[in-house]
This record gives sequence, structure tokens and C-alpha cells, in this order.
Amino acid sequence: MEHNYNWQAKRAKNAFLALEDGTVLYGYAVGARVDKVGEVVFNTGLSGYQEILSDPSYSGQFVTMTYPEIGNIGINEEDMESRKFFLSGFVMHQMNEPSNWRCDVSLEQRLIDEGVPGIAGIDTRALTVKLREIGTLKGFLHCSEDNISEEDAIQKAKEWCGLDGQDYAAKVTTPEIYTWDEDDASVNTWGVLHGRDLPPVTMNVVAYDFGVKWNILRNLRVQGMNVTVVPANTPASEVLAMKPDGVFFSNGPADPSAVSYAIEAAKELIGKLPIMGICLGHQILSLACGANTFRLKFGHHGCNHPVKNLATGEVEITSQNHNYAVALDSLPECLEATHMNLNDNTVEGIKHKTAPMFAVQYHPEAAPGPHDPEYLFEQFADMIKNA
Repeated sequence: MEHNYNWQAKRAKNAFLALEDGTVLYGYAVGARVDKVGEVVFNTGLSGYQEILSDPSYSGQFVTMTYPEIGNIGINEEDMESRKFFLSGFVMHQMNEPSNWRCDVSLEQRLIDEGVPGIAGIDTRALTVKLREIGTLKGFLHCSEDNISEEDAIQKAKEWCGLDGQDYAAKVTTPEIYTWDEDDASVNTWGVLHGRDLPPVTMNVVAYDFGVKWNILRNLRVQGMNVTVVPANTPASEVLAMKPDGVFFSNGPADPSAVSYAIEAAKELIGKLPIMGICLGHQILSLACGANTFRLKFGHHGCNHPVKNLATGEVEITSQNHNYAVALDSLPECLEATHMNLNDNTVEGIKHKTAPMFAVQYHPEAAPGPHDPEYLFEQFADMIKNA
């Protein structure tokens, strides 16, 4: 008996993902019918695929979902984490038709509308094991009607420059300055306030957009901050001219060492204003202080990474998305590690010993993920108030 959920069984496996190591995985083309190159990573989250799709930090990457059933919730505008999908491609075991009351459009239709290729029907867990054993791989995703051989696709994957040394923050940042959610229409969405009243604005903060997620901006507003978002290449002098009470360095994609203009801006701003950073912002601030970064074997992408707070001894379950990390043995005298990853002992947080500045590698705003580290936004507010 044929079940409705097995609709993909009727499709021909006419799409494939070719990896630089020679592996070719066939599946169903389920998104835009285009071909693209990208870096293949895996995400271990059980839910939140829409927030993952709209996270600008995935720019240049093919995201493989380890959870086998994707698409049931569809796509809705309220759960977007940025203005569009920035990833290069989406890899799934099975993509389902939506069956949720919040759905505005199906996942497949949104992928088509966004011009993002998707592939389903492959063994995503086998692919994940390969990436864990070998490390992140470059890939070529063939979803178009064009004729291309496996050999040519593998060669295209090998020839692609990859993400090392590439400035992708410039590709995803806002093109102009704007004030986040001036009418507070987007703040009280799906539990951000936790039943609290939205506080009045008492602080003005400038947020560098290297690929910022909207839930970060929501959490800053919940702390009473009016947030002005600026492009990634905004000079420190322009930020200082705005006379903010604090500065935020956001998450973002690719190699932090390539975002040299942001590192220079951070050098000028540290010590002059309270500063908080997340993910790429954490790496940029660390580099500005003299630390080094390195590429992880397969990155951290998921919603269940255990992180130890070294000050309290407590363990936080965190949401993460990054392929680079700050080297612990490179921390200069002015910085100290505040949080460590319990899976691989990499640095997850730093603070400046004399200047009002701290940053974390993980995502305290979640979306998707747990809210254990949400206190960090309050810590930033307290830092501003005490400055």
C-alpha cells in the first residue's frame, strides 16, 4: 500500500552530490534546478531547519541535516532569521510535504523561490560519518537539467577555492544602516519575552552585521537596547561618531582572518566602549587582541553542544555554527578564556582583563536551540550600565 508520505519514491534519482574525494551520492532534486559548489557540513539539530536555512553564517555551504525527516513544518515568515536563505545548498534524507498550521509555503517551494538547490533521498548519516572521519569536504551539487559527468563534477568540487581566506561577511551584510524593529513589531515572537513586558529603551547600541541573526537583535532589544545595525565594513570612527553606549559584533560566515577591516575596527573600539561578540564576532575580537584562529576538522553545527562556564562550573547546552575556533594557546595576556567546549576542549568564550569586552563562540540567542546561555545578553546590559 502506497502512503502519502512516500511521495518521493516516485521521483527519479537524477540529482547528485559530488565530493572532492571522489564520492558521488545520488538523490532527488527538490529545490531550485541549478548547480552549485559549496562546503559540505552537517547539522545535528532535530528541529529548526528554517532558522538554519536563513542563518547567514551558512553562506557558501551545503548543509546536511542528520535528522532524517525534514519539511513537515514548512516555512513561515515569523521564523526567518534573516532576509533570505544564504546557504549554497540543502541536503536531506527525506523532504516531506508540510502538515503544520503555521506553514505559509512548503520547504520545496521556498527553496525554489530563493534559488537554492536541494537534494533528498541520500544516506545523510553515512555522509555525516564520512565528514566526521575525513573532515569538511568541498562539493558540487548537480540539480539542473544540464548534462554533467561525475568526473567533471568531482573536478569542479576540487577546483573551487573553498572558504579559507575568503571574506563572506561582505556578501551577507546589510547594504545600509538601519534601526532594528523601530515599532517593536518583531520582538515579542515565540517566547523571546518569556511572559515579561518589553522594557523601555534605555541604551543605544551599534551592531556590526557580519551575518547577524534576527533573534540576536530581538534579545538585545529585550534588554532595553535600541539597536542600530551597520554594514560589516563600517569604520570605527563612524561608530564612535554615533555615540553609542555599547557595540556588538555579530555572527557570520567563513574565515575570520579574511575580515581584516573588522579586525582593525575592533582594535580601535576595544577599551573605548563596552563590547559583546558572538561567533564570528568572538573570533574577530580575539584576533584584534592578538590571538590566532584555526580551522576545525568538521566544525560545530547543532543545538546540543555542552559548554562549561569556567567561572561558575556550570554546563550550558548550546547552539553552535562555526568552522573556525580561537586557539587557546594563542590567547594574549590581556584575554582569558571564560567558557570551554566539553566535546573537544576548544575555546567557547573570552573576556578582556582590563577593558569592558567579552565574547562567546556559541549562539546564546539559540533559534534554533536551548536558552541556557540567554543570561549573556543581560550581562552585556549590566556591562553598559556599569561603564
